[in-house]
Amino acid sequence: MKRIIAILALAFPLIAAAQNIPDSEWQIKTALMAVPEDYRDGAKVYGYNAQGEFVTLREGSNAYIALADDPNNPKFSTAAYHKDLEPFMARGRELKAQGKGFEEIFSTREEEVKSGALKMPDKSTLCVFTGEVNAETGEIENPYVRYVFYMPFATGESTGLPTTPTPPGHAWLMDPGTHRAHIMITPPKKN
Repeated sequence: MKRIIAILALAFPLIAAAQNIPDSEWQIKTALMAVPEDYRDGAKVYGYNAQGEFVTLREGSNAYIALADDPNNPKFSTAAYHKDLEPFMARGRELKAQGKGFEEIFSTREEEVKSGALKMPDKSTLCVFTGEVNAETGEIENPYVRYVFYMPFATGESTGLPTTPTPPGHAWLMDPGTHRAHIMITPPKKN
């Protein structure tokens, strides 16, 4: 009996961790909420297996890639981006897995894009979908989408956009002059 209890005690953290990972069907369904409707059917979806490893949940046939919610983050968020951003996104995940923080990831990718070692498209899109998970139904409540349009090394002068946050619904340029320069569009939230 003691042996069974000891085995269960060792296994419990693994079982508990696996229980925090939603099934792949739910991950795919909610990840696709970030994808524009025109592209949902053929989008590739990345998510997490029962061990918490980042894996491909569904192969794709079009230009979109969707990311399922990170089960280690208490806030629900999915994202989708054009496949041309995949080298940039994959490199960020790789650096993060190595324990690098935001500033080091930013500067490493900046150097790699400038040197040509990391391919960054001259323009590409990213959609971020957030909301609150209803614990009983698993449905996403209070959904919200914001849009990001990457334009590496763009500046306020080259785009005519302000470089500081603007009221909801207005475009502005974040990280101007860098590899990560992007137009932010944050629609007003519904009350």
